[in-house]
Amino acid sequence: MRKPYRPSLRALHSTCEQNYAALMKLAKRLSEVGDSVSYLVGKGQRFRLRLDEDFPYTSTISIEQQGLMPQYLKALMMVRLYHDVRMAEVCASQHFSRLAPRYAYPNDKMHQPDEKMQVNLFLTDWLKLCLKEGRSSSDLLGTLL
Repeated sequence: MRKPYRPSLRALHSTCEQNYAALMKLAKRLSEVGDSVSYLVGKGQRFRLRLDEDFPYTSTISIEQQGLMPQYLKALMMVRLYHDVRMAEVCASQHFSRLAPRYAYPNDKMHQPDEKMQVNLFLTDWLKLCLKEGRSSSDLLGTLL
């Protein structure tokens, strides 16, 4: 019989700390609620970061994939930044919000037992890709002028 999944708080915290550091580099131009910046990755993959909420200790940034593809295929995440502890956590992904630390498996919504960790690791991979290969909309504008 398989052991039930037990979330590792240490691994989740480490991932959230890495995500915070990377996201702060990409979102440095977002200073007021409603500000956004787009990143072009590869040929035609465009992602938009938008500052949705900004408070002294927390901020919320939405990350949305843009382009010509069906809506259900586009990446969409809401990320909460905790500035006092320097952590960024995915609080909603693909229209699922309030992710639980673990899920029984199988379940009605087809969540993996470690869904919360998986979406935060996806954010890690996405941030690495944007930092390595992404060009911001202002970078692109500068090359056109």
